[in-house]
Amino acid sequence: MTSEHKKIELAVVGLGGVGGYFGFKLAQHYAGSAAARVTFVARGATYAAVQARGLTLLSPEHPTPVAHPARVVETVAELGAVDLLLLCVKEYDLEALCRQLQSALPAGAVILPLMNGVDIYDRIRRLLPQAVILPACVYVASHLHDTGVVEHRGNPGSIIVGPDPQHPAVDARPLLRTLTEAGINLEYQADAFPAIWTKFFFIASFGLVSARYNRSIGQVLEDPALHARARSLMQEIAAIAQAKGIDLPADIIERTFQKAATFPFHTPTSLQLDVQGGKTRTELDLFAGAILTYGEALGLPVPATRQIYQEIQALATPSGQPAA
Repeated sequence: MTSEHKKIELAVVGLGGVGGYFGFKLAQHYAGSAAARVTFVARGATYAAVQARGLTLLSPEHPTPVAHPARVVETVAELGAVDLLLLCVKEYDLEALCRQLQSALPAGAVILPLMNGVDIYDRIRRLLPQAVILPACVYVASHLHDTGVVEHRGNPGSIIVGPDPQHPAVDARPLLRTLTEAGINLEYQADAFPAIWTKFFFIASFGLVSARYNRSIGQVLEDPALHARARSLMQEIAAIAQAKGIDLPADIIERTFQKAATFPFHTPTSLQLDVQGGKTRTELDLFAGAILTYGEALGLPVPATRQIYQEIQALATPSGQPAA
């Protein structure tokens, strides 16, 4: 995979909370290195800011807050040679990006999507059937603070990643070592899909219920009616996961509620903030849309998801603001 280049070519597409955090670590570690070269793909004002001032990460992990990648480009068509491509875009930009990559992705390049959702692998696979795609689950508490500035709080970010089931002969671990050598917490598992689905149980159920009622994670937990709605969503997710052969613990629903209880009571979800903030583009389809699509494909009824999906869609008034 890397024999064509003396340096390993790393590229990060999307410099939001996730891409900015992991991209910063790569850019800072490999600045001037003979081992790897880091390229950022950014658009508009972000491109201009990073090109002029570098990427800033406000994090207790890094006393030096600015990193400069070897290159900054505006489109994937400008990338050229790439060994490992980190996709860190919002899910509603994924299809357009993959279509651009159809003609721009170099042969042998490996894609590492650092995105939420259980259907990301399938969606990339449909548009890039020949690509090597590593299923991955990412945990990091970071967000875009300002143009070209990312803020990180809490525990160090981490990635769980596994091999591409469509390309079992491709061992990407030598490439992934470029991430661990840059100080990124990465765990390689023989099957990463259980980790992806385990996270989805939490982010989908609590994201949808909190967005529907504008209630925090703690409020969803303590209110019997909201707790029940979250459970009904998890039960539909569990049925889909079982039909797809995902290896999950039998008590995954109870474990998900226990995980939710570890968050501060008033913690909102990102979908809640976006929906209640009147944003026109949210990750509603990333959560509910995936359940609906898989349910239809597998012949499984998902009435609880369908109902809350319709209710959240109806929250927006003609002015684009959330309904009271």
